[in-house]
Amino acid sequence: MGPLRVLPCVSPRAGVSRLAVAVALAAALAGCAANRPEVTGSIPPADVKLSDREWRGQLDTFAAKYREDQNEPNTAIAYARALRASGQRAQAAAVLQQASIRNPKNTTVLGAYGRALADAGRLDEALEVLTRAHSPDQPDWRILNAQGAVLDQLGRNAEARGYYETALKIAPNEPSVLSNLGLSYALSKDLERAEATLRQAAADPRAEPKVKQNLGVVLALRSKFDEAESIAKSVLPPEEARSNVAYFRELIREPARSKPAAGQKTASAG
Repeated sequence: MGPLRVLPCVSPRAGVSRLAVAVALAAALAGCAANRPEVTGSIPPADVKLSDREWRGQLDTFAAKYREDQNEPNTAIAYARALRASGQRAQAAAVLQQASIRNPKNTTVLGAYGRALADAGRLDEALEVLTRAHSPDQPDWRILNAQGAVLDQLGRNAEARGYYETALKIAPNEPSVLSNLGLSYALSKDLERAEATLRQAAADPRAEPKVKQNLGVVLALRSKFDEAESIAKSVLPPEEARSNVAYFRELIREPARSKPAAGQKTASAG
């Protein structure tokens, strides 16, 4: 995985906290995407940890199997997962679209398809498909977590938190859900609650390294740079950890530089 940092092409004046967390949430439903921050994913098996070379081998293997039998849902899911890991998101969504047509009641296929749609940026479609991936009488906390991540990306943060809270009733203290909930609070600029929620998630022995990365993001946004760097070093190489925290420090410092000093006049337009 690449270093944890936000995309540098967006102006920090767009809102540092929302920018950083929105980019993190954009990866919530993604597979193995290089140079993007990870947040807790939602529907396995996209969290399988393989090297780039291993993913290429998986892609070749399942492409051949898919050509032999396009009606086998597990093959389609595995092939799409490998496509997503290699950055071919639109192709992955297309494969799973066909699989969902052939298997309209297969909730595993629908869950994978919804996640692939979100990964491809087709958020409204993703939400509709994920809604069909489980039922009210048999809710799946992983799907609820995925739905929350999509809603957060759509800017519907309060609604997203309702899904996370329902997921936590099924899977109490699940760190992946708590992590996304913490990021959702951050998107709403409630950084204090975001930090508390992410601390709870990161303290759980089941938490993946990405949960600590998310906590580091929020600590950096709260200008707790030393602790943010310490946490980053526990999951990233030291140089990457320092680079990430320095990047957030610069993002936060930049808007202040753009403001005039006290008593300084600004030029008026016209």
